[in-house]
Amino acid sequence: MGYGRRVLRPTYPLRTERLLLRPLTEADFDDLFAFQSDPEVTRYVMYDARDRAGMRAALVAKLRETELLRDGDALSLAVTVPPDTTVIGELNLFLRSTVHRTAELGYVFNPAYHGRGYAREAAREMLRVAFEEFRLRRVIARCDERNTASWRLMEKLGMRREAHLVQNELFKGEWADELDYAMLDHEWAARDGGA
Repeated sequence: MGYGRRVLRPTYPLRTERLLLRPLTEADFDDLFAFQSDPEVTRYVMYDARDRAGMRAALVAKLRETELLRDGDALSLAVTVPPDTTVIGELNLFLRSTVHRTAELGYVFNPAYHGRGYAREAAREMLRVAFEEFRLRRVIARCDERNTASWRLMEKLGMRREAHLVQNELFKGEWADELDYAMLDHEWAARDGGA
């Protein structure tokens, strides 16, 4: 009953075997701009390649995204590989419904760091936080059907494909298919450790 009033905030920083996840800071501007200004990186995300002003505005908003309290709130975390402090990616968790205890996972990584399993390791940690610390019931993730790397990552995390929505959205000037994935708390608890 009081779930919707809980403040969901992890103890920062979050650490995995190789990574550190922490709230974004103003000092992360150049690292984020390095990949979020690349049209190929933003091809399948909701925003276009950012110019410096757009990146600055986005970062100002993200600086406040450190806890979940009400529907629509987000966590936006920098991903680094210690001891290096370079931000190699951004990881997000959006609270979609306090009533249904549902959140949505999102991520965007610098292509210079692709192919090393960093996105999988970071996303797995965010799922752990969502289910084990926040006690959420359901985490979803969505992507453009053409974004093969993204839906393959969701599958490697053990998420189930729940829907293939055909031409459901006018996305950057063209009709696009969407793939919807999800995981429930009991599925997380029963995973075989392969995620």
